[in-house]
Amino acid sequence: MEIRQQQVSLDFDEVDEIEHEFDNGSSVPLKYLISSYGADYTADGLVKRISQGAIVIPPFQRNYVWDILRASRFVESLLLGLPVPGIFLVRDQVSQQLLVIDGQQRLLSLAYFYDETFQPTGKPFALKGVQPQFEGKTYQTLLPEDRRRLDDAILHATIVKQEDPLNDDSSMYHVFERLNTGGVRLQPHEIRAAIYHGPLNDLLQQLNTNEAWRSVYGDPSQRMRDQELIVRFLALYFHADTYSRPLNEFLNAYMRKNRELELQSADELRQVFISTIELIHRCLGTRAFRPRRTLQAAVFDAVMVGVARRLAKGPLQDCAALRTQYEHLLNQEAFLHAIDKSSDEENVRRRLEMATDAFATVP
Repeated sequence: MEIRQQQVSLDFDEVDEIEHEFDNGSSVPLKYLISSYGADYTADGLVKRISQGAIVIPPFQRNYVWDILRASRFVESLLLGLPVPGIFLVRDQVSQQLLVIDGQQRLLSLAYFYDETFQPTGKPFALKGVQPQFEGKTYQTLLPEDRRRLDDAILHATIVKQEDPLNDDSSMYHVFERLNTGGVRLQPHEIRAAIYHGPLNDLLQQLNTNEAWRSVYGDPSQRMRDQELIVRFLALYFHADTYSRPLNEFLNAYMRKNRELELQSADELRQVFISTIELIHRCLGTRAFRPRRTLQAAVFDAVMVGVARRLAKGPLQDCAALRTQYEHLLNQEAFLHAIDKSSDEENVRRRLEMATDAFATVP
């Protein structure tokens, strides 16, 4: 059985060496009309929905951490008819899939037991540390009446859905931001990747493996900060004229509108990102975007957009001239002010314009 969960090895103590500017401005709109309702699912119905992709576990969720004893006790509770905690789901307006906010460990335990494989170890899932009549039992070796009791066991779900505005499902971002109970504050792009999953998000994952980008950025970010930088570049390159703060809402809107690659094609996005980062890697090396020790997101935005705009006019051949202009740009007081901790409209516009002007004449 295929379980729809992107496997990501997460280290929640990781700190990416990126300096982000202060994203000022309120990120919460004035109002939404959101409905929530309860739904009771049978255990076998939940497992079927997970295997079919109707219920999806987002990639930012913690890896499965329960051991077989804890998972067995959860299954035993269902077999005994004991109450278990409910799960929390949010409905995607586009795909109508249900995304798991809370309840991943319980759902995966159930799915692993039905699949008879404890997937973290790959060993058979036989109940352990439970009452004698269940000890050592797999799903198939349960007595028929016990198997039926498990199949019919009820788990309660609370489902959240945005009703209004109809053409803007941005409330889902704030629902994930506030209601996930994993104990670790989610990064903005972790939420974005869950809500706006689709062709654009798949492309971001592909672009994130580019060798030049990996050399410049470093090891892949366990919290998706590298993918967020890619979408920042794409959104600003194609839509800088519509930028308004806060930055997170601007990126959410871009991911939502281009989720199915309706604004720009995969080939167009791939070409502009790869050609730009490969030239920067070749000419500036691994210290690109680092005025100090750490990679600075505002410098990344400006330099990537400026170089991409230059490449749109034709090939760039003179790496030495590009390096000279890059160093000159980073030494300008006005540019340093424009990248200093603020993502307001004027600062973003100024730094993109200065970088564009700096690289425009590089042969």
